[in-house]
Formats: sequence, structure tokens, C-alpha cells
Amino acid sequence: MFDDPTATFTVVINEEEQYSIWPTAITVPGGWREIGVTGAKDDCLTRIEELWTDLRPRSLRDQLAADGH
Repeated sequence: MFDDPTATFTVVINEEEQYSIWPTAITVPGGWREIGVTGAKDDCLTRIEELWTDLRPRSLRDQLAADGH
């Protein structure tokens, strides 16, 4: 399904604010939620590149901020 050039995907995010794509024909797995962006695989990946500028998990960013970094 992920290699199907005709498949439609949705952009999903988890609690650590990590992004991924998921085929719209399959239920999004637990721990992930849709952010309202759907389309062709390449379009979804491009949107993720625009949104996900800090690749560190949220828990790490929070810990570093608490430590004064």
C-alpha cells in the first residue's frame, strides 16, 4: 500500500510530535492522529518537511528546556 502510486495518504503526528504518513484506506494506528493534510504521497512528505523542522522528540525538547539548554 505504501508503494502504490495511486494511494492517497494522510499526515499523522504522535504525542512526541513526530510526523509520518498513513494510507487513508487504513485506520490510523493508536498513538497517532491525523492533522488534516491528505493527498499524494510526495505532497504529504513535502508538507512534513515544512512542518517538522526540529526532529527531536517533544520529551527531549522539554527536558533540554527544563535543564536550561
